[in-house]
Amino acid sequence: MLPPLFKIRDKGKYGFIDLDGEIIVEPQYQDVEDFHNEFARVKIFDRVMLMDYHGRLLLKNIFNYVGLMEEGLARVQLVNQWGYIDSRCNLVIDVQFEGVGDFHGSLATARFGGRWGFINKEGEFVIKPQFEAAEKFNNGLAAVKSEGKWGFINNKGKWMIEPTYQLATTFQGDVATIFEDDKWGLVHKSGQVIVPPQYLHIKGLSDGVFSEGLAIVKIEDKFGFINQGNEIIINPVFEFVGDFYNGLAVFSYKDKFGYMTKDAKLHIEPRFDEAQRFSDGLAGVRVKNQWLYVDTEGSIAIPPRFLDAVEPFRNGLAWIEKNNMWAYINTEGQVVWLEEDI
Repeated sequence: MLPPLFKIRDKGKYGFIDLDGEIIVEPQYQDVEDFHNEFARVKIFDRVMLMDYHGRLLLKNIFNYVGLMEEGLARVQLVNQWGYIDSRCNLVIDVQFEGVGDFHGSLATARFGGRWGFINKEGEFVIKPQFEAAEKFNNGLAAVKSEGKWGFINNKGKWMIEPTYQLATTFQGDVATIFEDDKWGLVHKSGQVIVPPQYLHIKGLSDGVFSEGLAIVKIEDKFGFINQGNEIIINPVFEFVGDFYNGLAVFSYKDKFGYMTKDAKLHIEPRFDEAQRFSDGLAGVRVKNQWLYVDTEGSIAIPPRFLDAVEPFRNGLAWIEKNNMWAYINTEGQVVWLEEDI
């Protein structure tokens, strides 16, 4: 696995540094995105292109749109049709589709003749285009829409769960989230409805997404957690909660933020005005107008600074900002790169 690289900005241009703050890709692009599967999308001359880990652009073909590299292929758009390129920018599946998705499990969604089906890596339909909408396969099943309702098919195109839901999403392990009237529930891959749609759908918060085996639910204006068996693991008594990361979740009580464990025990008392998730053993927290980082016991690991914004640590570095200037710090609090003196 290649060492991580981090997005930087200098004089309005973007590039990348390594963990030590050494510039690996000089700031020269209009914008860049984080690396994904050893490639990053970069914008130059108002065009988005793929760049490999060594800073080389894939220039053999120029497209209107280039997607992320997934399973060795990236979706591309030329005029109003879609196909795929490989890691050397060879057009391996010709632009011929009205729309496509990323490959997952060697299959991708593709739209042709106004309907969605699934293609293999040769560009051949293995499930003919017949659906109004389709999601990627996971755990052997894919959510698809037919005659206005969502259900699930297997990789042969056979209905395994009949289309009866207003909306359905990709399986997370053995369960998938289903929606009715802006409420969500859970269906097992066997077709058994484990949780009838009953929890209020709040996008990005209470939406049936599980993290470390638990999902946030809202009941009577309070938040708690359930497991995939619909057992309430943490009672809904909190004003706000965040997903679990590394065994800890943010919660708020009387407008202050703290952290709890997966067995609902208080781990760090609510004393912060704002709090982020833990990563690399540290979490960014705000006290009045100062940001600092605490360790998993709540002790100060990186002293307070008058910063405008911070992000969670990722692979050993954290992005911080002051007066619209960027910098990165390591887990010791040392500045390893700065756009301008902070």
